[in-house]
Amino acid sequence: MTTRIDIAKTEPAAFTAMLSIEHYLADIDLSVSLKELIKIRASMINKCAYCIQMHTQQAVEHGIDQQKLFALSAWQESPLFDQQERSVLAITDEMTLIVGGVSDETYQQCLDFLGAEALAQVMMQVIMINAWNRFALATKMTH
Repeated sequence: MTTRIDIAKTEPAAFTAMLSIEHYLADIDLSVSLKELIKIRASMINKCAYCIQMHTQQAVEHGIDQQKLFALSAWQESPLFDQQERSVLAITDEMTLIVGGVSDETYQQCLDFLGAEALAQVMMQVIMINAWNRFALATKMTH
Protein backbone atom coordinates (compact mmCIF):
# COMPACT_ATOMS: atom_id res chain seq x y z
CA MET A 1 0.00 0.00 0.00
CA THR A 2 1.20 3.49 -0.82
CA THR A 3 1.77 5.77 2.15
CA ARG A 4 -0.80 8.55 2.26
CA ILE A 5 -0.37 12.14 3.36
CA ASP A 6 -0.47 13.05 7.02
CA ILE A 7 -3.06 15.82 7.07
CA ALA A 8 -1.92 16.95 10.52
CA LYS A 9 1.55 17.66 9.11
CA THR A 10 0.50 18.84 5.65
CA GLU A 11 -2.31 21.13 6.86
CA PRO A 12 -1.76 21.70 10.58
CA ALA A 13 -4.30 24.55 10.71
CA ALA A 14 -7.06 22.17 9.56
CA PHE A 15 -6.06 19.63 12.18
CA THR A 16 -5.95 22.33 14.86
CA ALA A 17 -9.45 23.46 13.87
CA MET A 18 -10.75 19.91 14.30
CA LEU A 19 -9.05 19.64 17.68
CA SER A 20 -10.70 22.87 18.83
CA ILE A 21 -14.10 21.23 18.26
CA GLU A 22 -12.86 18.19 20.20
CA HIS A 23 -11.92 20.49 23.11
CA TYR A 24 -15.44 21.93 23.04
CA LEU A 25 -16.94 18.41 23.02
CA ALA A 26 -14.75 17.34 25.94
CA ASP A 27 -16.37 20.04 28.11
CA ILE A 28 -20.05 19.50 27.26
CA ASP A 29 -22.51 17.99 29.75
CA LEU A 30 -23.23 14.91 27.63
CA SER A 31 -22.25 11.75 29.50
CA VAL A 32 -19.07 9.92 28.53
CA SER A 33 -21.20 6.85 27.88
CA LEU A 34 -23.38 8.64 25.30
CA LYS A 35 -20.33 10.23 23.67
CA GLU A 36 -18.61 6.88 23.26
CA LEU A 37 -21.76 5.12 22.02
CA ILE A 38 -22.12 7.84 19.37
CA LYS A 39 -18.48 7.53 18.34
CA ILE A 40 -18.52 3.75 18.14
CA ARG A 41 -21.87 3.50 16.36
CA ALA A 42 -21.00 6.07 13.67
CA SER A 43 -17.60 4.43 13.22
CA MET A 44 -19.30 1.05 12.74
CA ILE A 45 -21.58 2.49 10.07
CA ASN A 46 -18.60 4.16 8.36
CA LYS A 47 -16.47 1.00 8.73
CA CYS A 48 -13.65 2.95 10.36
CA ALA A 49 -11.54 0.33 12.13
CA TYR A 50 -9.20 2.96 13.56
CA CYS A 51 -12.00 4.79 15.38
CA ILE A 52 -13.83 1.61 16.41
CA GLN A 53 -10.67 0.30 18.06
CA MET A 54 -9.88 3.60 19.76
CA HIS A 55 -13.37 4.29 21.09
CA THR A 56 -14.22 0.76 22.21
CA GLN A 57 -10.99 0.76 24.20
CA GLN A 58 -11.87 4.15 25.71
CA ALA A 59 -15.42 2.96 26.45
CA VAL A 60 -14.09 -0.04 28.37
CA GLU A 61 -11.66 2.21 30.27
CA HIS A 62 -14.62 4.42 31.25
CA GLY A 63 -16.52 1.41 32.58
CA ILE A 64 -19.11 1.11 29.83
CA ASP A 65 -20.69 -2.35 29.94
CA GLN A 66 -19.01 -4.54 27.33
CA GLN A 67 -22.32 -6.27 26.63
CA LYS A 68 -23.60 -2.91 25.31
CA LEU A 69 -20.56 -2.62 23.09
CA PHE A 70 -21.12 -6.15 21.74
CA ALA A 71 -24.79 -5.33 21.04
CA LEU A 72 -24.23 -1.91 19.52
CA SER A 73 -24.35 -3.08 15.91
CA ALA A 74 -27.89 -4.35 16.57
CA TRP A 75 -29.02 -1.79 19.15
CA GLN A 76 -32.58 -1.64 17.77
CA GLU A 77 -33.17 -5.28 18.81
CA SER A 78 -31.22 -5.19 22.07
CA PRO A 79 -32.88 -4.67 25.46
CA LEU A 80 -29.60 -3.28 26.86
CA PHE A 81 -30.21 0.32 25.75
CA ASP A 82 -32.53 2.71 27.56
CA GLN A 83 -34.85 5.14 25.78
CA GLN A 84 -32.38 8.02 25.91
CA GLU A 85 -29.63 5.88 24.41
CA ARG A 86 -32.02 4.61 21.75
CA SER A 87 -32.96 8.14 20.73
CA VAL A 88 -29.29 9.15 20.56
CA LEU A 89 -28.39 6.05 18.55
CA ALA A 90 -31.29 6.67 16.17
CA ILE A 91 -30.14 10.22 15.45
CA THR A 92 -26.56 8.97 15.10
CA ASP A 93 -27.68 6.44 12.49
CA GLU A 94 -29.79 8.96 10.58
CA MET A 95 -27.14 11.69 10.61
CA THR A 96 -24.40 9.27 9.60
CA LEU A 97 -26.31 7.49 6.85
CA ILE A 98 -27.89 10.72 5.49
CA VAL A 99 -30.38 8.89 3.32
CA GLY A 100 -33.30 11.18 4.09
CA GLY A 101 -31.80 13.28 6.83
CA VAL A 102 -33.09 13.11 10.38
CA SER A 103 -36.74 12.16 10.58
CA ASP A 104 -39.19 14.37 12.46
CA GLU A 105 -39.92 11.46 14.80
CA THR A 106 -36.27 10.91 15.72
CA TYR A 107 -35.63 14.63 16.09
CA GLN A 108 -38.64 15.11 18.38
CA GLN A 109 -37.81 12.03 20.43
CA CYS A 110 -34.27 13.30 21.02
CA LEU A 111 -35.53 16.77 21.83
CA ASP A 112 -37.98 15.30 24.36
CA PHE A 113 -35.33 13.13 26.05
CA LEU A 114 -32.44 15.56 25.91
CA GLY A 115 -33.66 19.13 25.54
CA ALA A 116 -32.35 21.60 22.96
CA GLU A 117 -28.87 22.11 24.44
CA ALA A 118 -28.02 18.41 24.80
CA LEU A 119 -29.55 17.66 21.38
CA ALA A 120 -27.24 20.26 19.83
CA GLN A 121 -24.32 18.65 21.68
CA VAL A 122 -25.29 15.18 20.44
CA MET A 123 -25.51 16.51 16.89
CA MET A 124 -22.07 18.10 17.16
CA GLN A 125 -20.63 14.83 18.53
CA VAL A 126 -22.11 12.91 15.58
CA ILE A 127 -20.79 15.49 13.12
CA MET A 128 -17.32 15.36 14.65
CA ILE A 129 -16.94 11.58 14.71
CA ASN A 130 -18.10 11.42 11.11
CA ALA A 131 -15.40 13.97 10.23
CA TRP A 132 -12.76 11.91 12.07
CA ASN A 133 -13.97 8.71 10.37
CA ARG A 134 -13.50 10.34 6.98
CA PHE A 135 -10.09 11.67 8.06
CA ALA A 136 -8.96 8.18 9.14
CA LEU A 137 -10.43 6.35 6.15
CA ALA A 138 -9.08 8.76 3.53
CA THR A 139 -5.56 8.56 4.93
CA LYS A 140 -5.72 4.82 5.74
CA MET A 141 -4.86 5.33 9.39
CA THR A 142 -4.26 2.19 11.43
CA HIS A 143 -4.62 1.86 15.17
